[in-house]
Amino acid sequence: MTDKTPHANPSKNRTPRHRAREFALQGLYQWLLNNEDATTVVNNIRAAHGFEKADADHFAALLYGAIKDSVSLREAFAPLIDRGVRELSPIEHGVLLIGAYELKNNLEIPYRVVINEAVELTKSFGGIDGHKYVNGVLDKLAPRLRGEEVAKDTRR
Repeated sequence: MTDKTPHANPSKNRTPRHRAREFALQGLYQWLLNNEDATTVVNNIRAAHGFEKADADHFAALLYGAIKDSVSLREAFAPLIDRGVRELSPIEHGVLLIGAYELKNNLEIPYRVVINEAVELTKSFGGIDGHKYVNGVLDKLAPRLRGEEVAKDTRR
C-alpha cells in the first residue's frame, strides 16, 4: 500500500464482508489516484495487514467489478450529485462506486444494507459530513436500480 492509502479506525465488530468493502475502498483509492491496473492494486491490497480476515471473493468481485463497470456506474450516479464526478473526494468517489456496484449486481444484499455499509465506510475513511452526502446519493440511486425492492419497502 502507498502512504496515501486511507486507513480506517479499527472496529471490533467488522464482518468479513465489511472488511472486504474496506479493502476494496482502499484499492479503489489507489486506482483513482495512481491509475494502476486492477491486478496491481489487488496484489497490493491482498498483501496488506489483516486481509486474511476479509471475504476475499467479495473483495475481488467489488474491486474488479467497480473498476470494470466504472463508466456505467458513474453514469448512474452522476445525475444525482451536485458537482462533477472528478470533483468528488477519492473516498466519496470510491464509496459511490462500491455502493452503485452492489446495488446493481448484488441483489441478494438488501438495498438498505448496501447504503448503510457505504455510510459506515465513509464515516471510517471520509471527511466529516461525507457520509451524509453518500447516503443522499445512494438513497436516490436505489429506486433507479432496485425500484421494485424500494417500492415494497416503502409500502411497509
